[in-house]
Amino acid sequence: MNLPDIPLAGVIGSPIAQSKSPQIHRHWLKTYGIAGHYVPMNVHADDLENVIRTLPKMGFVGVNVTLPHKEKVLQIADLVTDRATLIGASNTLIFRKDGKIHADNTDGYGFIENLKSGAPEWIPKSGPAAVLGAGGAARAVIASLLDAGVPEILLSNRTRVRAERLKDDFGSRLRIFDWVQAGNMLDHAALVVNTTSLGMIGKGEMRVPLDGLRAHSVVTDLVYSPLKTKLLETAEDVGCVTVDGLGMLLHQAVPAFERWFGKRPEVDRATRAAALR
Repeated sequence: MNLPDIPLAGVIGSPIAQSKSPQIHRHWLKTYGIAGHYVPMNVHADDLENVIRTLPKMGFVGVNVTLPHKEKVLQIADLVTDRATLIGASNTLIFRKDGKIHADNTDGYGFIENLKSGAPEWIPKSGPAAVLGAGGAARAVIASLLDAGVPEILLSNRTRVRAERLKDDFGSRLRIFDWVQAGNMLDHAALVVNTTSLGMIGKGEMRVPLDGLRAHSVVTDLVYSPLKTKLLETAEDVGCVTVDGLGMLLHQAVPAFERWFGKRPEVDRATRAAALR
């Protein structure tokens, strides 16, 4: 009697204990009655390529990738999507049946879907977006905003040269502000996005002046620990529409789960609750 293969997936990073991806994917596997497993794996940089090439032989259909490996896996993959190339990082690997490793980036998709869900009244062409930070998350956010039709990105980072690199990569629709002037961007923004770790538990406080926030603007923070950051609290007090960062994590997982397990999952209250356990 031949038993069916049980697909395996997981998340690799170092450290990995903080990842909420296992709760999310295990919730969906249970909800949809799928015989599969999703496991966290602490993989050091020196072992990364060897582990990735070994996983398909063990029955893995793919993995999520988190820090510090999101850039390096692009050098290991056989196929890289255009959006992963543009962002310069991959958060999702698919191990194809022909033996090839396919790298994608769903962070931008997750960001936009979270905005659509949390602020359905937001119209991309309604005005500029102010983005704080110029790291990998910012690249995914900027790429998705430009693709959605946002007319201009106002960008500020503590190290200006990193922001300038993004302008070189993404073009003239980006306008750079020095970090000491970051608060000035908010006066003109229909959307404000924090892509930095400022405001996260254990990290520095968000010290950008927020008095320029306008009522009815949309404000979102990629930080989800705590769910309501100082930025979101202040924005709420002003009358802004606020969107927390947990939804981005949930929505970016959807395409990967569908590719690996053959079912497109729904992001609902039960999914959020599972991620917060």
